[in-house]
Amino acid sequence: MAPDTVSLQYFLVLAQELNFTRAAARIGIAQPALSARMRRLEAELGTSLLIRNTRSVVLTTAGAALAESAPAALAALDRAWDTARNAGAGELGTLRIGYSLSTGAETVPALVDRLIRGNSGLEVVAVPMATPDISPSVADGRIDAGITRGEQPGRGVRRFLLRSERIGVQLAQHHPLAEHPEIEIADAAAYPLRLPDRAANPVIHDELSALFRDTRPHPRFHTPAVSFDMSQGDLRDGVTLAPTGEAAVTAAPAGLTWRPLRGAPSLTIHMVLPREQLPLHRRIRAVAKTLAHELHWLPD
Repeated sequence: MAPDTVSLQYFLVLAQELNFTRAAARIGIAQPALSARMRRLEAELGTSLLIRNTRSVVLTTAGAALAESAPAALAALDRAWDTARNAGAGELGTLRIGYSLSTGAETVPALVDRLIRGNSGLEVVAVPMATPDISPSVADGRIDAGITRGEQPGRGVRRFLLRSERIGVQLAQHHPLAEHPEIEIADAAAYPLRLPDRAANPVIHDELSALFRDTRPHPRFHTPAVSFDMSQGDLRDGVTLAPTGEAAVTAAPAGLTWRPLRGAPSLTIHMVLPREQLPLHRRIRAVAKTLAHELHWLPD
């Protein structure tokens, strides 16, 4: 069994002082206790470290070797303890975040940037996922956290509101409705409306389609063949509208714009964490809460 670190630290003080009285006073223990520690250390190592007489203390060859190598070993051990503590506090390791594609335009990049800048020892891996898969993946530990639009169902997880944004429509800049600062829901319903695929996100699909439930005539909904098209090509016809949250303002491709729908409720973005949370989960929650406050993602 290797000697305990306290005995090694006491030995290094003694190796510097070469005097039991001064070493014991510097450490803050009685001289007999220090002598007993050194005898036990020599017994554990199976070799003499010190040559003692009434007037002096001299290091043996083994003692000199230990005095030279022990400081680096103790420093390495201290670093190991610090690494373990930092990992336990959620400041070190790999954080796996799954996110729905629609949150990847602004919300997730801002959160990942803040996590990386504030935690140099934390590696953040953000992976786009199908929305229905995020909560189950958090619950079974495949990912550490998730970012979703809407209150996605899921067992074994907790949801935290991260962002609340107005619902509007994305449309071509030359669309007839683009000249209005706000668009009436009934006016938007007169045009073809592109909705996200319900299989990809049933919560948001149902929430957006419900906006137009009472309009007459019934609007024409369609779902694109490509679940998430960065170019938003189908909106460039100057006719089709895409109901979406306000984050589309910062992610709109050239030629497209966004207008709020008058009287529409808010669209929500949630952070999904395991029900049983470790320090890593509490850290990402704290960072997200601070970021949401600073960027005014939530009402005061």
